Amino acid sequence: MAELTGYGVSVELPNGWDARLYSRGGPDAPRAALHAATFPLPNERGDFGSGAVEMMGGDDVLVVLLEYDRAQTSQPLFASAGAPTALDPAAFSPGALQRSRAGQAGAQAFFNANGRAFCLYAVIGRSADRDRLVAVANRVVAGIRIAAY
Repeated sequence: MAELTGYGVSVELPNGWDARLYSRGGPDAPRAALHAATFPLPNERGDFGSGAVEMMGGDDVLVVLLEYDRAQTSQPLFASAGAPTALDPAAFSPGALQRSRAGQAGAQAFFNANGRAFCLYAVIGRSADRDRLVAVANRVVAGIRIAAY
């Protein structure tokens, strides 16, 4: 296991995962963004993994954590308190993808933690194998920690 830390976010990564943690905001209002994958991440990626999902194989997983402006914390979308510790395989659907790709499925969860608003988004390479692949994703999801920042 390796740990990646920055911007008030830390994540424990299983061996073999590739990950990037960076800021989406300016220096006065940094907002954390995490991309973690079972495959090599390309240098150029959109916030929700465009540019990466196209490279996924059927056994691959992508986990994305995006922070939103702190003012969003009071919005109903972010009403769930605390980061999820696991995603439900039943929540994964091709309709949850930012861009539809044959065989893939995704899920997202919006929440607040320590006064911060987030979206957790995950994509699996083969919808038909969702139980196994979501278990792989959940190894990373369970290792995400969010501090006040």
